[in-house]
Amino acid sequence: MSIRFTKMHGLGNDFMVLDARRQKIHVTETLIKCWSDRHTGIGFDQLLILESSDTLGIDFRYRIFNADATEVEHCGNGARCVALFAHRHSHSTQQEFRCSTMKGELTLSVLGNNRVSVAMGIPSFEPAAIPLLGCERADSYHLTLEAAERHDSHDVIEIGALSIGNPHAIMWVESAERAPVELVGPRVEGHHRFPARVNVGFAEIVSRGQLNLRVYERGVGETQACGTGACAAAVYGIQTGKLDSPVTVTLPGGKLEIEWRGEDQQVIMTGPASFVYDAELLDNGPECD
Repeated sequence: MSIRFTKMHGLGNDFMVLDARRQKIHVTETLIKCWSDRHTGIGFDQLLILESSDTLGIDFRYRIFNADATEVEHCGNGARCVALFAHRHSHSTQQEFRCSTMKGELTLSVLGNNRVSVAMGIPSFEPAAIPLLGCERADSYHLTLEAAERHDSHDVIEIGALSIGNPHAIMWVESAERAPVELVGPRVEGHHRFPARVNVGFAEIVSRGQLNLRVYERGVGETQACGTGACAAAVYGIQTGKLDSPVTVTLPGGKLEIEWRGEDQQVIMTGPASFVYDAELLDNGPECD
């Protein structure tokens, strides 16, 4: 089986992009895990697949698979990449696209200098929508780490939680650079109160318009950037009165601009996307037994 693909990244959050509109593709859990391996495969945080859509006004369907082969609802950096990919392969000067995802529709606008603006949807703070078990809506929640997960200063942690089409927990930290991402991230990601697991953001407020952020992504681990994580941290800060829109979010891979005007309003994310290379897999490429 020969498969054409494109390697892309958004601020270092890297992707394998497959266009299933122009070729037949059969993707399995084993193949995704094989391709995602950075030593023996292509290496990526997420696999992005564009599929045809029969819905009027929708240009394509957009699916996201994490490196562990779990399919997820949303990926902001991936959305910017598929917008740039669709723009490059369109037969017109089309610069705005509408795509459908597992959790709804997105509007993607290709700007100059490989920058893309994405209307990310309306955030939800309702625990049932995240989902977060065992509580009613609040500005913050206390999460007790299980006995096997305890560490001296992290028996109980305080988080904010919301959905940006996918689940996010936000922790305020004094320093994002020194935050215990590898220690606390996986323990929160798999906590029993998040039945669908959760992306975990470690956010440092620099000013009312600036954040530093690191994100431990569900099914991936820490990444160089997380678009929905940047949206979640900025929105949570605006909602709780700590930040003002627009917010510049600095991640290890670079900066994103997040705008949000309040409840029942779309979150707008703007940032770069980059092509790395185009290639072709022959007979699935690396060994995938």
